[in-house]
Amino acid sequence: MSKILIRGARVLGGDPQDVLIDGETIAQVGESLEAGDATVVEAEGKVLLPGLVDLHTHLREPGREDSETVLTGTRAAASGGFTAVFAMANTFPVADTAGVVEQVWRLGKEHGYCDVQPIGAVTVGLEGKKLAELGAMHDSAAGVTVFSDDGKCVDDAVIMRRALEYVKAFGGVVAQHAQEPRLTEGAQMNEGVVSAELGLGGWPAVAEESIIARDVLLAEHVGSRVHICHLSTAGSVEIVRWAKSRGIDVTAEVTPHHLLLTDELVRTYDPVYKVNPPLRTERDVMALREALADGTIDIVATDHAPHPHEDKDCEWAAAAMGMVGLETALSVVQQTMVETGLLTWEGVADRMSFAPARIGRAEGHGRPVSAGEPANLTLLDPAYRGTVDPAGFASRSRNTPYEGRELPGRVTHTFLRGRATLTDGKLA
Repeated sequence: MSKILIRGARVLGGDPQDVLIDGETIAQVGESLEAGDATVVEAEGKVLLPGLVDLHTHLREPGREDSETVLTGTRAAASGGFTAVFAMANTFPVADTAGVVEQVWRLGKEHGYCDVQPIGAVTVGLEGKKLAELGAMHDSAAGVTVFSDDGKCVDDAVIMRRALEYVKAFGGVVAQHAQEPRLTEGAQMNEGVVSAELGLGGWPAVAEESIIARDVLLAEHVGSRVHICHLSTAGSVEIVRWAKSRGIDVTAEVTPHHLLLTDELVRTYDPVYKVNPPLRTERDVMALREALADGTIDIVATDHAPHPHEDKDCEWAAAAMGMVGLETALSVVQQTMVETGLLTWEGVADRMSFAPARIGRAEGHGRPVSAGEPANLTLLDPAYRGTVDPAGFASRSRNTPYEGRELPGRVTHTFLRGRATLTDGKLA
């Protein structure tokens, strides 16, 4: 592999430095490095981050290749600056056996745009009744460490306890989709003033908060790790904050869309805003931002949920829930967290690379930008301003809530172990 010199980049938003990549590794970081025979990437004014890691992505393969494939999803990931993604288990068939998780893992290796780490289902068929083959998935070639029934909640407390006990043996983590199913039957949006005015079934905050409260107590009782997917309410923030103050081993994520959008958008009846958990209130949005800033919420995760046109171009009640997010995540975080002064770029590196890699045990990812480390890197132009046009997405699906919206920042280069997967905004 050839050498690459990234010249004049602001490493983690700091002072300009040169970064020399030799093969798969960062060889040197310093000022005025000699280019020699290296390919030079001029990076004046740009921010260099460790390659982003997404702990919550839906790649849809196997079974829903009309929405996304491992190839198109990882191309979208590279476009957004990600070098590793964790693929959720709600595929067809469900990723509840060693065979299915190995298939997804091998597809990621074959395509080579980013590392794909499969997430194993907690229960067989996501049905919530019987534990899946957690140990076999962990021992497989895929080396699964994160388990989730995402899309559904593990609502049976006994099953959840057993899962927490099982994964403790090998340092795994259960990622919970916190949604009490009986409190959300027929729910279409956040329960509140807007749902009452629109006459749409409300999704109460307590449906999320009650499950989080139960599960942090279970994690404390068992002495295991629990991760809360797509936390969305101010009340959930307070529960996680309380749990951490007790020393409970809980981590939590927030999506970019819950950092920016509110349930007021549902007044348009545009199904692009239909998502699980639903868009909440402005008060919730502000609480989530503050919690991400102070570390109560550990990471940003996209919950990239692609859907084909026909699943969104319909009436609200019939529409699928979910939004694509890999290609816009960093821009939304720049707007909501960096430009508001809530996070520095070093903080962004922590919430979108270091911490998710640590939670998911993603080897070689979330590493410092320093000599001897793997060359998994993301180069961003923070001065860029552009209007979101889904026609240019690498994802197979176009269900973005940001179409026509101006967002800051643009990923120009992504490097996976020293190989450019994205150069000047164009995929390799």
